[in-house]
Amino acid sequence: MDIDAIRKYCLSFPHTTENVQWGCDLCLKVDAKLFAMMPLEVAPVAISFKCTPDKFTELCERPGIKAAAYMARAQWVSLEQLNTLADSELRDLLAESYRLVWERLSKSRRAALESGKARASTATKASKTSARRKRTSGNTRPREKSAGKRGRG
Repeated sequence: MDIDAIRKYCLSFPHTTENVQWGCDLCLKVDAKLFAMMPLEVAPVAISFKCTPDKFTELCERPGIKAAAYMARAQWVSLEQLNTLADSELRDLLAESYRLVWERLSKSRRAALESGKARASTATKASKTSARRKRTSGNTRPREKSAGKRGRG
């Protein structure tokens, strides 16, 4: 499979969106939750995706597959080349990655998406944070520390 075939396959999953983040990474998401990503430029990995804890351990023992940088604690793996796995196995793993992320959505959110009544996904944490910074950038007063449990002692 090549990047275009993987992209088309992943976009066939219900409610999947794509966007380019971090400069050159194609991110595939369901309800703004990442389930796979591929660099669009030359990089040491070809694709990264989420998997089950058991599959994570099994895959990391195979040549050409390693724990994904920054994402390994959430059981993400990276393939060094797209042909590291057979196309059918890669499809199965991508479908499983999608399913793992889909099942982590709340039941009410899944129902809203399935019924078509869901609003567009909310902004990512990064854009929420930057929006918050913009709103508070005019505030030059330093924050006061609260006298909570951490302040005592």
